[in-house]
Amino acid sequence: MRIGVPKEIKTHEYRVGLVPSSVRELVHHGHEVGVETGAGAGIGCEDWTYEASGATIVETAQAVWAASDLVVKVKEPQASEYGFLRQDLTLFTYLHLAADAPQAAAIMKSGATAIGYETVTDPRGHLPLLAPMSEVAGRMAAQVAAHCLEKEQGGGGLLMGGVPGVAPARVVVIGGGMVGSNAARVAMGMEANVTVIDKSPDCLYEIDLRYGPAMRTVFSTVDAIEAQVENADVVIGGVLVPGAAAPKLVTRNMVKSMRPGSVIIDVAIDQGGCCETSRATTHADPTYIEEGVVHYCVTNMPGAVARTSAFALNNATLPFVLALAEKGWKVALRNDPYLRAGLNACGGKITHGAVAEALGKVYCSPDKALGRK
Repeated sequence: MRIGVPKEIKTHEYRVGLVPSSVRELVHHGHEVGVETGAGAGIGCEDWTYEASGATIVETAQAVWAASDLVVKVKEPQASEYGFLRQDLTLFTYLHLAADAPQAAAIMKSGATAIGYETVTDPRGHLPLLAPMSEVAGRMAAQVAAHCLEKEQGGGGLLMGGVPGVAPARVVVIGGGMVGSNAARVAMGMEANVTVIDKSPDCLYEIDLRYGPAMRTVFSTVDAIEAQVENADVVIGGVLVPGAAAPKLVTRNMVKSMRPGSVIIDVAIDQGGCCETSRATTHADPTYIEEGVVHYCVTNMPGAVARTSAFALNNATLPFVLALAEKGWKVALRNDPYLRAGLNACGGKITHGAVAEALGKVYCSPDKALGRK
């Protein structure tokens, strides 16, 4: 199979769909890999390292897309890439279609087969291709929050861990999954006062068992979120509903109740954000102040630590890329129900229930898209 790796063009996105070791593995299995020149420069992988791994270096993005049966990316296609989509192309990347109607419309119009990393599952019901980036984003969230609390950044001038005789920052983490648990872990390591809110008793039990009394847990209700947010110096939103838009759990009135100079890190912004006051930002202009509160809503947070992120992501995606390349997308998806859960669009139809509901589109089951009864 002909596999293409275009350079990411989202603002300050330095990750790459395939690292050289992944390319070598694919070439070893008899596949052709075309990599756009400079695609790996942001993680310290120059063109010659890809050539040494067996890739062909391609001069333009258009040429990469045109020559490929399967395109492997990191971020969703940007508006300037919509024209490269076509019916006989398989796209494997993060999509987050529920919060991106224009992208969904472009993919549907093209008829391309789009498989989203964020909805691929595993036998335990987890999201193995979202997990490594959620882990990175969660750990980053705490360190970003510490920076945003600085006065020069618009924050209240608090040190995350305080000092003897001065209280630490109060950090509230909404969602105790991969993002939330990692954010809480790092914030606790900074000696902040950390509370995790979640609606799953099992999740709260696991967090309590792991961290003990040093980390507080609260069952999620409207009352609980309201009370915790009002008294928080930092709110980290780590809510996820696979494939669907994030629920707006933090209202504008709750944000108004926060002390000026407080901070919101909305990691759920890829799926629309879990705060009513959140809007997408970039690494070039990551924050804004609304209702007196600093908001950080960068949609590709792990791109800031691109080398760590790219290698961690490849560790998770490579087995699926190999399956798609070896078998073709139809057979690979028929054989693997967990990869099949990643099918978001095919033949002009939306093939993921939560995405279809969020976009108000007619749902076509993956089985039907694959020609199965």
